[in-house]
Amino acid sequence: SSLKQCGITKIITSGLFVKKLADFPFNEEPLYIEDILSRITLLDKLSSYFKAKFISVKLLDKNPSKCADKTATIIFSSGSTAEPKGVMLSHHNVSSNVESLRMVLKVNKKDNLFSALPFFHSFGYTGSVWFPLISGFSTTFHVTPLEPAKVVEMIAANHSSILISTPTFLSAYMKKASPEDFKYMRYVIAGAEKVKNTLAEQFQEKFNLQILEGYGATELSPMVSVNLPDVEIHGVYQIGLKKGTVGHPLPGVSVKIVDRETFAPMKTGESGLLLVKGPNVMKGYLNNPQKTKEVIKDGWYNTGDIAFIDNEGFITITDRLSRFSKIGGEMVSHVAVEDAIMTAMGLTNQLIAVTSIPDEKKGEQIVLIYTKDQIDIQKLKETISKSEIPNLWKPKNENIIPADAISILGSGKLDLKALKSMALNKINLE
Repeated sequence: SSLKQCGITKIITSGLFVKKLADFPFNEEPLYIEDILSRITLLDKLSSYFKAKFISVKLLDKNPSKCADKTATIIFSSGSTAEPKGVMLSHHNVSSNVESLRMVLKVNKKDNLFSALPFFHSFGYTGSVWFPLISGFSTTFHVTPLEPAKVVEMIAANHSSILISTPTFLSAYMKKASPEDFKYMRYVIAGAEKVKNTLAEQFQEKFNLQILEGYGATELSPMVSVNLPDVEIHGVYQIGLKKGTVGHPLPGVSVKIVDRETFAPMKTGESGLLLVKGPNVMKGYLNNPQKTKEVIKDGWYNTGDIAFIDNEGFITITDRLSRFSKIGGEMVSHVAVEDAIMTAMGLTNQLIAVTSIPDEKKGEQIVLIYTKDQIDIQKLKETISKSEIPNLWKPKNENIIPADAISILGSGKLDLKALKSMALNKINLE
């Protein structure tokens, strides 16, 4: 689907990669990197070296404004709630996002950034490819975030000082790593999902490192805001981190909270729809101008997230508009139900997830899916029964269903479509 939408006719890849994807539907034989490299002669290498070494930088910078708004990449959104959409990001989108991050993070050429995030994930693309390249420090990559022992080994061996990841993967790394493995680490930046308080506390206790939670979206290149270490200069103290929030907006990025129906501005501390404006807002959706117009109005991108901004300018994401159920006329937050149960059970990993199914009388009903090999069902039911969340929010016993694992996308986010499908299939079969 993505190849067809983008009009891609030729794929350049590695033969080793193709072996791992034996069922990939190639329209024609790809170009293999190994074959291309074998045809590059010593003369080709010398010619390229001297061009790179001696050609004037001014020639490279000639008319940069003409290409700034050209499409640099097309990244398909995670598709956690709907079909993935091709997000067109310009050169200016990506470079401005990197420059905004460089303004608030003190990085230098001695730093080494570790990332195992996929490049098809916007956080992995901008954060682990262009951020270090533009900043001039080294990077260590691993092909998958699902091998925590190997990840920890590589972090220690390369003296990595910056780690970008998701809370799900950080939890796994924390269990495998010793404080010695992370002794060179300065910044641990997490995105894609909410950082649970228990994870943040355990991480700080073990490594004396604060997880700097940030927020973004593929359509926003992707970074909007991030927590930062507190700073004190000449007696002036600046708070950079507030637990439970996603930090302050990056330089050059504007945010506002509006009523979800009327779009009227909300007051400080009031929840509403989060809108974002700035040079990081995408060009638009590939081949879908109508959808682009729906989400970008007067330069403001509608994130679809519910949030509030406190009197110190910190943003707190409370939910996604798509993660609400309307039950008996009341809006029920799936995230609030998950958080209450996970906190009560002391869980740091995403071992439970909430979704919903249609209900003829009340509109919808809550369904809770749990990892059967890692959760005691009786303890789970007791926790739900004793929980202080409203009874309307509590799933019925018959709506608490087991699964081998909670469906997670490559980005680390919950696969909401798969969860809903699982709930519908399981309950309808019964």
